[in-house]
Amino acid sequence: MPFKPDLVDELNVLIKFKDSTQEGIKVHKTASPSLIEATQRLFDKGMITQKDGGYLTPRGLVTVEHAHTLHGLLSSTPE
Repeated sequence: MPFKPDLVDELNVLIKFKDSTQEGIKVHKTASPSLIEATQRLFDKGMITQKDGGYLTPRGLVTVEHAHTLHGLLSSTPE
């Protein structure tokens, strides 16, 4: 099953976070509607602390670690 565009948008928000609960992000009202909606969905899923960003929850931290790993694997060139 392919990734749906909504999931890709959520992954793009997640990779903006560092692998830490100490650094948050803020998605401003001027951001693209798809980014704002993805951030709201991540909040609804319990991965971030605020509907416009905030900090990672424990669930969000695990998800971000996996998102960074997936991004790194797909971005690398084979040896």
